[in-house]
Amino acid sequence: MHIHPLANGARTDHPVPGLPFVDDSHIPLDEGPEAIEAVGRNKGDGMWGRYDTNRPSGAWYAFTTDPLDHALGWSVRYHPEHGRTVLLMRDNDTSSLHSIWSGDQLLFRAGGYWWDGATWYRPGQVWDPVTQDFERRRARAAITVSAADMLDGRADPGRARVSKVLTFEPKEPTPENWADHLALWAQLHQEREGALPLDRCVVDLASPELTGAQLLGVPEMAELGGITASTLRAYISRSNSEVPQPQATVGGRDQWARAVADDWVEARQRSREGVRATMSAGDRDDLSRGAAEVRDHFAADFHNTLWERPDVRKRWILRARNEASVREVSDALAWSVASSLDRILPTSLLGHTVTDAVLHSFAEAVEMDRVGETSEEAGPGKEKLWMLYVSRPVAEMLDWFIRHHPESAHHYIGEIMRETHRLWEIPAEETIRALRTAVSMDGKMSDEDRKAFFALLTPPTTAS
Repeated sequence: MHIHPLANGARTDHPVPGLPFVDDSHIPLDEGPEAIEAVGRNKGDGMWGRYDTNRPSGAWYAFTTDPLDHALGWSVRYHPEHGRTVLLMRDNDTSSLHSIWSGDQLLFRAGGYWWDGATWYRPGQVWDPVTQDFERRRARAAITVSAADMLDGRADPGRARVSKVLTFEPKEPTPENWADHLALWAQLHQEREGALPLDRCVVDLASPELTGAQLLGVPEMAELGGITASTLRAYISRSNSEVPQPQATVGGRDQWARAVADDWVEARQRSREGVRATMSAGDRDDLSRGAAEVRDHFAADFHNTLWERPDVRKRWILRARNEASVREVSDALAWSVASSLDRILPTSLLGHTVTDAVLHSFAEAVEMDRVGETSEEAGPGKEKLWMLYVSRPVAEMLDWFIRHHPESAHHYIGEIMRETHRLWEIPAEETIRALRTAVSMDGKMSDEDRKAFFALLTPPTTAS
C-alpha cells in the first residue's frame, strides 16, 4: 500500500505541492527528536512516538501521534544541511514512512520520485539481490524546483490560511489556489529565525520524464504490462503496492511516466510470477518445463502400467474393481515414482552440490577461527579441538540425501572426508562427528538409522 501525506506542517522547509498547510506549533519541532517522540510515546491509549538518528550525517527522523487528534500523526525528517520536512499523516502511516526514511530518501515528489540531497531518482521498483534494496535509477536531466522558483508575484497570501488540526478534514479536496498558500507559507517561513533560504527549500522537480508527452494512462500502462485495463484498475482499487504511484492526475485520471512504467514492466518480469511465466512449458497445466518433463515421463509410465500390461488391464472389468485390486495398482504406481527419484533430482548433481555446500560451511568455520582452537587441557602432543559446523538448510538437505539415496550419500560424504583432510588436515572422525551432529539437530532420521549409517563411514581403527 502506498503512503500519502495529508498536509504540510506550517514549519516544514520543503512543502509538498498541492497539499494544504496545517499548524504544527503544538509539536516541539525545534527541541529535537527526543521531544517529538515524547509527545506520543506511552502517553495514552492509541498514542505512540519514536525517533532514530543517523550519527555519521547528524540527520534524524521522528514521528508522533498528534496529541489533539489521535487519528492523525506527524512525521519529521531532519538533515543538518538540507533542513526538515514536516508532514501530517494518518497516524497508522507514520511508522511506515519512518521505516522508509531510514535510508537516504530525504523527500518524495511526483508519485515516488525521491531526492537524497543531490540527485533525483525514480521510484524504486526493480530489486537488486546484491544490495538487498531497489536499484537506484536516476531521473533523466532532473532539475530541483525551489520555493523561490515557484513563488508567483500574482499570488495573494491573504486568500490562503493555515488550518488547525482539530478543524482539518483529510477528505477535503486539495486547495485550487495553492500558489496563494505557498506565498503565505513563504511569508511565515521567512519570519522564523535561522530559516532555510527559499532557494534551498525544495518544492518539486522537473524532468523530461515528467512532461505531458511522456505520460501514460491506464490503457497504455496496462498494454505495456501485458494485462488488460480492467485488471490494472482492479490492482489499483485493491491498493496493490506493486503498481507504482501515478506521477500526475489529468482530468481526474491517473497518469504514469513512461520511464516509471518501463521499470514496472521490468519488475513484473523479474517477480516470482514473471519468472514462472518465462519458464513455463506453456501447456495446459501451467507447469515449468522441468515439471512438465516429469509429468510426461510418469504419464507414459502409468499408461504403460495401467493399459499395456494385461495382468493390470484386466482389473478394469467390473468384478475386479475392489479395494484390494486398487491397492495393488496404486502400489505399483507408487513404486514407479519411488524408483525414479533420480529422474526428478539426479543424485550425481545433488551429491556434488551437497559436497560443495558442506565444504563452504566448513570453510566459514575456518575463517572465523572456530577451527584449530585447542582445548584447555591441550598441550604438546595433544590433538586440536575442531569446531566444525554445517548451516541448517545444508544439514536438512544432507539428511534428505541420506534418507532417499543412502548409497550415493555414503560415497559423497567420503568425498567430503577426503577434501577436509586435504584442505585443512582435519581427521575423518571430526568430519563425521560434525555431520552426524548436524543431521541429529536438523534432520528427520531416527537415532537408530543415524547411528547405523554413520557407523559405516567411520574409518576402521588401525591396530597399534
